[in-house]
Amino acid sequence: MNAPLPTPESQSSTPGADDQDAIMLAAFEGWNDAGSAASSALLHLSDLWDADQIDELDPEDYHDFQVNRPIVATDAAGNRELTWPTTTISVAHGPTTGRRIVLVHGIEPSMRWKSYCTELLEIARTLGVSTVVTLGALLADVPHTRPIPVTITSDDPAVQSLLEVEGSTYEGPTGIVGVLHQAAQTSGFHSLSVWAAVPHYVAHPPSPKATVSILTRLEAFLGETIPLGDLTEDAEAWQHGVDELAAEDTEIAEYVEQLEQAKDTVELPEASGEAIAREFEQYLRRRDKGS
Repeated sequence: MNAPLPTPESQSSTPGADDQDAIMLAAFEGWNDAGSAASSALLHLSDLWDADQIDELDPEDYHDFQVNRPIVATDAAGNRELTWPTTTISVAHGPTTGRRIVLVHGIEPSMRWKSYCTELLEIARTLGVSTVVTLGALLADVPHTRPIPVTITSDDPAVQSLLEVEGSTYEGPTGIVGVLHQAAQTSGFHSLSVWAAVPHYVAHPPSPKATVSILTRLEAFLGETIPLGDLTEDAEAWQHGVDELAAEDTEIAEYVEQLEQAKDTVELPEASGEAIAREFEQYLRRRDKGS
């Protein structure tokens, strides 16, 4: 999957030449972000490429502050300040291709999702975005000892053909990632969705191994080298920590072994929509039982 992402209909523009084939990457904390894997991947890219924040959405329009409360803290100068749960839009340029990359990071909004997506896509259009890539992470029945599955889906025929991916077959409740993905395609953007499957028995963030998996897949079709920095060591430390946890708990150890056997004996269709549908359904069943 090393083919570049689709460019606008003109097809004659050179990547980075006029920024009219820009890519938007979007990740949102909350329901769509198991282990904070997706948002961590986006923030890693923001730091790596020295992205400049150019805009933000007014949190008054989209957040219930009793659900996502502002954070009060003391800054370096000793002043008390509030940080609101807003959505930021930053811009970077890929060091290899020179292509403009728009990074959207926020917390899943509490209300007015249609207006929220419309505002984001209007900003995307003014920045020359042609392709919207949504990032997510879900809890799934996968072993931490194996490579983290990453599923890429798209309902866009151009993306399906170019990247050899399938449409999602998932049916059921969705989050802002799914809504933005659908809104982007309806509005004429190319769109695809990238999801990592985080082992549900280690759901608490961070989940650096899943973050690494997302970045590795992004590297392949962005045409950019993405240095992982400390994430590689963090992922190894995370796996060793979960190994120790399993060694101390017989039930967890037996469960991990069952997952390993299932993964090793049955080929997981990581590149198909069936995988994300099955994993979402399993996650929702577990969540309903725990509520």
